[in-house]
Amino acid sequence: MTTIVRGGTVVNADRSFRADVLCHEGKIVAVGENLDTPAHAQVIDAGGQYVMPGGIDPHTHMQLPFMGTVTADDFFTGTAAGLAGGTTTIMDFVIPNPQQSLLEAYHTWRGWAKKAAGDYTFHVAVTWWNETVHADMGTLVREHGVNSFKHFMAYKNAIMADDELLIKSFARALELGAIPTVHAENGELVFQLQQELLKKGITGPVAHPLSRPPAVEAEAANRAIAIANVMNTPVYIVHVSCAESLEAITRARAKGQRVYGEALAGHLVIDDSVYRSNDLEFAAAHVMSPPFRGKHHQAALWQGLQGGNLQTTATDHCTFCAEQKATGYDDFTKIPNGCGGVEDRMAIVWNAGVNTGKLTPSEFVRVTSANAAQIFNMYPRKGVVAVGADADLVVWDPEGTRTISAKTQFAKGGFNVFEGRTVRGIPTHTLAAGKLVFQRGELRAVEGAGRHVDRPAFSPFIGAAMQRA
Repeated sequence: MTTIVRGGTVVNADRSFRADVLCHEGKIVAVGENLDTPAHAQVIDAGGQYVMPGGIDPHTHMQLPFMGTVTADDFFTGTAAGLAGGTTTIMDFVIPNPQQSLLEAYHTWRGWAKKAAGDYTFHVAVTWWNETVHADMGTLVREHGVNSFKHFMAYKNAIMADDELLIKSFARALELGAIPTVHAENGELVFQLQQELLKKGITGPVAHPLSRPPAVEAEAANRAIAIANVMNTPVYIVHVSCAESLEAITRARAKGQRVYGEALAGHLVIDDSVYRSNDLEFAAAHVMSPPFRGKHHQAALWQGLQGGNLQTTATDHCTFCAEQKATGYDDFTKIPNGCGGVEDRMAIVWNAGVNTGKLTPSEFVRVTSANAAQIFNMYPRKGVVAVGADADLVVWDPEGTRTISAKTQFAKGGFNVFEGRTVRGIPTHTLAAGKLVFQRGELRAVEGAGRHVDRPAFSPFIGAAMQRA
């Protein structure tokens, strides 16, 4: 199939320029002004609009079994919603149970993902350790295109990684040319604070942020960064939500340490007042970890994106319906953690970032696509409008508006944390592998059309153990 996107302004992470974009058989084959239109080509008029690389959401959880239930969005509905919002690739998480083979879990997730409408790739969590895990990590890198491993420093008595596991897994990742990623919260502190709050009779959603204050996130971020420094490995901190964690990242980067940070769209615009609502359903719907923070933390996160100490934006898309959340109204520790956002991230970041002058359009491309592609070794297949790249494109109307609502969203779960916000700057067309999958409100997602994206290992990092893996 041949498609030409005509008359727009191409925006990449390094520059913007007027050009047509010609796509054929899933790839971009020409970028330039006044390109000839091949016979029978589909023509998309991008006049007055931007043409940008499709968004990459580096943090989603589709069809995730978690806290005794399963998320509302599966790989089809979740990726389809992403396409409607201009996100063409998701990075999801394989999360093995303790003592479960990493390979077994990986193949389970690959099976679930066969129905995806957009492209997908996986981080694999390391939730326990022995020689089998050591071997599985090697197989995943060499044979299955995995180059990142996730570590949860939270969720005691479930999937929490202690320091021994972090050290062994970080060292193994370094040998293999893979990058460790970290959910930074001190799980022991969270557990103890949860128990104290319950004993005091503070049992509703209002207790959730009280059990996970910024200090518990900052401690874990500092610890993960210190371990990575000693092990001489890079590290990627997911969903940085507070100024204190950002400060830890900034200090390390200033000293030359290779540390990357991710901000969630929700953390950039939503504050912790949501938990103090008298509406239990509303408050519980916002329960995620780390929780939403006070407004000064939002300002810090924007500064992190502007200054380059936070490189990516994500959603941690993990949807649960009201009935699922209701199981924890009387015990906040039982509320399934997670919120949506894969459909709205691009518009939220544009509206709150570009429209306010915090980000330029090229910086927007960096934090929504290009940086994730580069950090996780998908560039230049992803993250750029250039000859040879995948034909994943979003045609963006900077003056178009949309009021976000659960009633009109494509994502499941029946709730939207951005409910009622009117955003200026929206996608009019989304192309995935050169196929038009979204056009002016009409979703044309096809179940199973998404492809797994293999991510090659990095060259051995400086200081890597020179031993046979």
